[in-house]
Amino acid sequence: MKKSKLVAAIALSMAVAMPLAMTSMSAQADGEKYILVSHAPDSDSWWNTIKNGIALAGEQMGVSVEYRNPPTGDLADMARIIDQAAASSPNGIITTLSDYDVLSGPIRNAVDQGINVIIMNSGTPEQAREVGALMYVGQPEYDAGHAAGLRAKGDGVASFLCVNHYISSPSSTERCQGFADGLGIDLGNQMIDSGQDPAEIKNKVLAYLSANADTDAVLTLGPTSADPTIEALKENGLAGDIYFGTFDLGSEIVKGIKADIIQWGIDQQPFLQAYLPVVVLANYDRYGVLPGNNINSGPGFVTKDGLTLVEKFAGEYR
Repeated sequence: MKKSKLVAAIALSMAVAMPLAMTSMSAQADGEKYILVSHAPDSDSWWNTIKNGIALAGEQMGVSVEYRNPPTGDLADMARIIDQAAASSPNGIITTLSDYDVLSGPIRNAVDQGINVIIMNSGTPEQAREVGALMYVGQPEYDAGHAAGLRAKGDGVASFLCVNHYISSPSSTERCQGFADGLGIDLGNQMIDSGQDPAEIKNKVLAYLSANADTDAVLTLGPTSADPTIEALKENGLAGDIYFGTFDLGSEIVKGIKADIIQWGIDQQPFLQAYLPVVVLANYDRYGVLPGNNINSGPGFVTKDGLTLVEKFAGEYR
């Protein structure tokens, strides 16, 4: 190719590329605003991973993302927060659906105002569709509990204690019920309302196991209940001797798995539950593209053999 033709070709390619680049840059600089509303109380450290997930997604996508929650975990308060979030006219709302009866109304109202909504963490894909949300990103809680129950049954478990630290949330009860069904037994009185105070949780676990000495296993629903349960089992001498599984991960849970106190943790990958909705909403607002299916972020079982990255990022991204 002659030099003059080469120069002309380069100039033409630049002329074509520059408008495309400018379009891309302007799309990335729209500065959309999204609000994530969770049902979690301030005391639940598990949600730090959610906060990290939206912070990273916001930075990468060039959008503003705000986290809001009811300080005590009160669901009526959460419903008001969703209403307030919608009133601020964000580009989108990402929210949990921990109680359909309480939260479906405010979520539908947001959708009716033209606000794009993605349901994450709790609720179901069917419920997300019923309230008009774009999609669901999370772990089907009953299915996760059922899978855990099947695993425990294969390990010889026939009875258990489910330590439910958030019993007002139906999705928490679904975990315990799924576990019982996986074992093929009635849930009955094997689920306790532990509350969220660490000392109270520890005492209730000790009392239950003292009164029900033939209990084969303990199931906790996250760090809030798992951490005090670890201390209870160390105190009564059952740490490492009683079968112990838990939902979710955290630094103390990882230590418990490593020390053979906890057999497995169910990882629903909360980082993805927070990160992916921000990315999906930004791309939907900018380009009109949307995944065709809901996204199941879990369950996945984490055991001692697979702790390398989990241990490194526990409480941060895992």
